[in-house]
Amino acid sequence: MGKLVAIVESNESFARSIEEKLETFSDDVRCKFRAKDGTELLTILADDSAVDAVLIDIEAPALNGLGAANEIKIKYPWIGIIVLTASEDEDTIIHAIRSGASGYLLKKEPVEKIVEGIRVVAEGGVRMSGSVGRKALCLLRSLQLDNIPPSQPEIGMSKREIEVLKLLRQGFDYKEIAVELCVSPSTVRKHIENIYRKLEVHNKMQAVQKALREKIIL
Repeated sequence: MGKLVAIVESNESFARSIEEKLETFSDDVRCKFRAKDGTELLTILADDSAVDAVLIDIEAPALNGLGAANEIKIKYPWIGIIVLTASEDEDTIIHAIRSGASGYLLKKEPVEKIVEGIRVVAEGGVRMSGSVGRKALCLLRSLQLDNIPPSQPEIGMSKREIEVLKLLRQGFDYKEIAVELCVSPSTVRKHIENIYRKLEVHNKMQAVQKALREKIIL
């Protein structure tokens, strides 16, 4: 069964190019209509909301793509929302997800990837460009780590320092901890310096041993 998509793009030539590529490279995904911004999109949807997904330019003028996404999820929950942008900014990724987007694709993606993303999101799935997905995973990990309760708050150990201690116990080195926590090695080094100071130790082995004795980590 074919999928109908709306394209919200302020750049007319780019919007036309996407529409033409969909027609050329896909036999089941078609552009039903185009809008220059979120305001125009919502006006059109008020008269005809029979689309499976929308490709939204988050930099559109007037009511921008993410502002429109919020309203679409409330009024037309069956419509899959795909952000199509050049931005890989972490704050923008978070905003897009919170606004209800199930897809986040970069404009540099080949049309085959965009078509595939439309199909997946229109069926209720989630699709992101590879680099965006990795950042989203790192952001999710960071949020989860921020919610880890400290075992011994009286020592003054932060949630992130406790997580670093747990990774040290598992044998992770500085670079491996940096990758796991999605931070820089210098940030890891600063956390470890703080750990040594708070535990009054001088190396990783002493830090882990004391943390175990004090039941800071289990």
